[in-house]
Amino acid sequence: MLDIEGLKVSFGEREVLKGVDIHLERGDALSIIGESGAGKTTLAMSIMGLLNGGCSGRIVLQGRDILEMGESRRREIRGDVMAMVFQNVEDALDPVYTISDQIEEAILVHHPMDKDRLRLRVDHLLIQVGLNREKGDAYPHQLSGGERQRALIAMALANDPQVLILDEPTASLDAMTKAEILGLLRESMRDRIGLVVTHDISAASRISNRMAVLYSGRILEMGDTEEVLARPLHPYTRGLLRSSPNMITTKDLQGIPGRMNSGVKGCPFHPRCTQHQQRCTFELPELRDVGGRMIACHRGGIVPLLEVRGLCRSFGPLKAVDGVDLNLCEGETLALVGESGSGKTTLARMIMGLTRLDSGEICLEGEPLEARSKEFYRRVQMIYQNPRESISHRMNVAEAIMEPLDVQGLGRSREKLERVLDEVELSSDPEFLNRYSHHLSGGEAQRVAIARALILDPKLLIADEPTSALDSSVQAKILRLLMDLQEKRGLAILLVTHDLALARKVSDRMAVMKGGKILEEGLTSDLLAHPLHQYTRELMESASGVDDDGVQVKARRQVEREGDCIEEQSFEVCRRPGTWQRMIRWMRSS
Repeated sequence: MLDIEGLKVSFGEREVLKGVDIHLERGDALSIIGESGAGKTTLAMSIMGLLNGGCSGRIVLQGRDILEMGESRRREIRGDVMAMVFQNVEDALDPVYTISDQIEEAILVHHPMDKDRLRLRVDHLLIQVGLNREKGDAYPHQLSGGERQRALIAMALANDPQVLILDEPTASLDAMTKAEILGLLRESMRDRIGLVVTHDISAASRISNRMAVLYSGRILEMGDTEEVLARPLHPYTRGLLRSSPNMITTKDLQGIPGRMNSGVKGCPFHPRCTQHQQRCTFELPELRDVGGRMIACHRGGIVPLLEVRGLCRSFGPLKAVDGVDLNLCEGETLALVGESGSGKTTLARMIMGLTRLDSGEICLEGEPLEARSKEFYRRVQMIYQNPRESISHRMNVAEAIMEPLDVQGLGRSREKLERVLDEVELSSDPEFLNRYSHHLSGGEAQRVAIARALILDPKLLIADEPTSALDSSVQAKILRLLMDLQEKRGLAILLVTHDLALARKVSDRMAVMKGGKILEEGLTSDLLAHPLHQYTRELMESASGVDDDGVQVKARRQVEREGDCIEEQSFEVCRRPGTWQRMIRWMRSS
């Protein structure tokens, strides 16, 4: 058992670790993730007793506090009871000794034995990590990066330690070698206490069963690895996941605004947090249990912003919206997808108060909305499908953008105008500001509409087909703009669209709507990888042009129009462009 209680580490006046608490038992593998400078390596080195800085708190292993031990006793357990695989392979291996010599040295320091037995032990370790005697007799410079990493692991395992610490164990390795090393490490930590220090979240997910998120010397979130990755509760954890490339997530990468500052008071993350409150600036949050997860956040983690319960709206006998339930969290993008007439825009207009509710409830930040006040429209704004129709042709650009300030009685502000123009990448030149909507291109008009929505600093944007009338190049710029604004401002976005490919690139979650009902909802990556409803599969088929059997939809429909009666299962078509034309010619000739 390894217990870390209130661990603090300082280098001079700079405090790097500010009270870390971790409890690990045999079989636990805990990954520590976070940005550079969070204190991850300092934590690993303090456990090993390799720091020159001042340490306080407790690190209890086998009932004894490592911080209270003398250096001679630390040397006895270092490399024997606990061992570490260091980050920099080049510095960790001695270039003038063979790999076997270095493994032998690691054994003999703690367990003297005869030469034959020692050789058998070294050979066994080399085989265990996927090397052989020939590689063992080589010098470090004669091995590849992956082989040198295996050699370091063999040295760490030489005395069968109870605690194995890994500092960036797969840094600079190619994908194939990385996969092999991760498999080896996962097997090596099976009956030990494992601590993995890494910024590579994909690596952490494959070798650890628990995960802790470290920021500026404090743990902000800790829990089961799968749960943390599937449903991050702290805004910082979500930011790390959004900025980490992987083969599962479909949304484009987003960063975290600002940079780490270890000298702030209150919550260490509050200068970069988009949902912080006044309390966060002066009061430090405690790490406490929130639904089985340890979270350090005054608001209990990411807060729900919009909640929709049982929304219904009928137009005569037609049920446009039929018992819809939706949740949207702060800083999240939810894509509402479906074909025309499915009820998407009606639902959006009901949330905005532009279409009345027959029944149901809408809550904003936990408060039921009985009527739409001016305060509501400061927090919620809508970007309409056709920007030219949503902007008065009697107003120039400056007047159109600042009109919401007039409606709210806030007074016109040149500073706010220039700020939002800069955010949407439009010119603040007087010549441009005096233009009218019919003088603008489609992309410029949409940016003006977005600037108009942003000038009140809303928390929620409802975007109804915001790029449907734009060419692909301008569409890409507008979508990138919305994602950047979400990153900087923490905007929640409800994106109404019929374009599944577009929703795939920008949304965190997706809800599929048809006939006024939500048929399926979930993480975008999960929903697209494993659609449960037939309608979702049909939408994906239409978007990709390929059906479930791998047959191109366009080719099949072309054949049907030509009157050829051919079973769909009797052929399979490559997805390369132009293949369906060649296939039709082949079938005609046959």
